[in-house]
Amino acid sequence: MKRFLFFTASILFLTTLNAQTMNFYDFEVNDINGESYDLKQLKGKKVLVVNTASKCGLTPQYETLEAVYKQYGGDDFVIVGFPANNFGGQEPGTNDEIETFCQKNYGVSFPMMSKISVKGSDQHPLYAWLTKKEKNGVEDAEVQWNFQKFMIDEEGNYAGMVAPQESPDSETIINWIKQ
Repeated sequence: MKRFLFFTASILFLTTLNAQTMNFYDFEVNDINGESYDLKQLKGKKVLVVNTASKCGLTPQYETLEAVYKQYGGDDFVIVGFPANNFGGQEPGTNDEIETFCQKNYGVSFPMMSKISVKGSDQHPLYAWLTKKEKNGVEDAEVQWNFQKFMIDEEGNYAGMVAPQESPDSETIINWIKQ
């Protein structure tokens, strides 16, 4: 019995250790134009990661995201948008169509990435890290809907999640940015 408990404790320790050694900077994604985007270039900044959609009741959050980015973005903070079509087919467009929509309707200037899957069997590895405690070392945070927000600290560690319905200029997010 002692051997079993030792073995189980060792596995749990190694799993936790592995989760804590991975961080946001271990991932590369593609930007909205299909070019490689190494997340290491965001080292030293707080990052708000948001899965977006153009045909959602929450789509007007783009306006607030842009306002938050204009006010706080720069050397210490950035927003990164990830279009996804996982909820009700609300992001059916191509990357070009998404980029045009964001520019025309909301003047989005924060970095937008290529469309990915944020849940399911084809979930992007970054979102697997964001949503699974065994990978991010903090919590399970399954993506509930479009415009879920994930907070990443300056060291690339998972700092928390904010529900889709909560505004990008909520007290939770603004206080975190200002810390």
